[in-house]
Amino acid sequence: MFVTVVSFLIVLGVLVFFHELGHYWVARRNGIVVEEFGMGYPPRLVKLFRYNGTDFTINLIPFGGFARMKGEDAGDLSPGSFNGASRGARAATLIAGPAMNAILAVVLFAFSFMAGFPAVAAYPQILTAPVNSPAAQVGLQSGDVVLDVGGSPAFVSAAPDFRYDVWQQQAAHADVAPDTLTFSRGGMIRTTTLPAGVTVTELLRGVDYRPILDTQILATAPDSPAERAGLQPGDLVYALNGDVISFDYQLNTAIRHHLGQEITLTLLRDGQWLDVRLTPRADPPPGQGALGVQIGPITQLATLGFFPSLWQGVKSTFQYVVLVLQLPVMLIMGQLAPGDAQLTGPVGIAELVGGAVTATIDTGLWFPIWRLSAVLSAALAITNLLPLPALDGGRLLFILIEVLRGRRINPEREGLVHMVGFMLLLGLLVLITIQDITTEQAGIDWRGLLGQ
Repeated sequence: MFVTVVSFLIVLGVLVFFHELGHYWVARRNGIVVEEFGMGYPPRLVKLFRYNGTDFTINLIPFGGFARMKGEDAGDLSPGSFNGASRGARAATLIAGPAMNAILAVVLFAFSFMAGFPAVAAYPQILTAPVNSPAAQVGLQSGDVVLDVGGSPAFVSAAPDFRYDVWQQQAAHADVAPDTLTFSRGGMIRTTTLPAGVTVTELLRGVDYRPILDTQILATAPDSPAERAGLQPGDLVYALNGDVISFDYQLNTAIRHHLGQEITLTLLRDGQWLDVRLTPRADPPPGQGALGVQIGPITQLATLGFFPSLWQGVKSTFQYVVLVLQLPVMLIMGQLAPGDAQLTGPVGIAELVGGAVTATIDTGLWFPIWRLSAVLSAALAITNLLPLPALDGGRLLFILIEVLRGRRINPEREGLVHMVGFMLLLGLLVLITIQDITTEQAGIDWRGLLGQ
């Protein structure tokens, strides 16, 4: 409990600090007086210092913070007041908080990629191996599937355009010599000798290959086509009716094209190839797919360099924002159950943060806390841009109305609307908190995700 509370307050404090820092910095740049920069909500506990007319304070209620600007919710239109500033200055000041959280999300996502993340892995199948390449020099040919190098699985990235560095190799097989290469050719498993210390990356230098065997069977449903056909957890799917399953041709996509038709799955099981025949169901029981099988990717811990991590941070932040914006549509269209999209309040978030910190302590890997903090920062940015009274998005809505009607709404009336909106949001927060306390929260299996 102590770890959960402390870690939650630290993570929330960092996210709120940068949010309010965005408001503070842009307000000051636009000549708006910031009277107080507070962490937590009043009553005030202590005034830390005063800088350029702003009191920096610590307050009693630890959930949140504020940058209180002159005349923010009053009719004060004097120089230096928020309401006395231009539309552009007010809009920029409001946007700055969510923008800072979005930037922070990019940075935190980038940290998660640099610190060691679970990457989807596959095995390489040689397409072409130039004569002078290391692969050709050890006898590899087109069509060969590299399975093991030096006693460790020959994992590569499952996405052809996504390259990473292996952060932590799987434990080497005790019965495999460190200079042994294991590969498959023509349905037979073969071995050869490698120069000492050769890695997968070095072996594949200059080689054109495709990632395969990235889909594994995790479980089968009772009396399903998969169970009757003898599929087992750990099986790796190679092909369906001879068509290779890969990043560009997923198993679920292939199955949809053969509903009600007998298919042949080619699998790799414990170093042996086998063909299995079964028929995908066109109308499976609720909760089961056409085959009645649970599949998942192979993962390994990997890292990215600084600039690739930063780019992935931008992409991850954008993808998360798009996902959140799609949720209402998915709920309306029945693609997502309401129970899977329920709101989470401080208690639920605290439990998630506590779980991530505990996983980081147990595994020594920073990925859980960096990734969860990035998601929370992006969520804070999106939430504050919602067009609701008292939120930044609600205040931006009033500026938009002002632009459309050519004159502004009375600042005192606007302030009253935001005050009422704030009280309603507090009430909603109480209801969500009660839900968090009375409902069992689904945590994140960080250790399983990290393969620990």
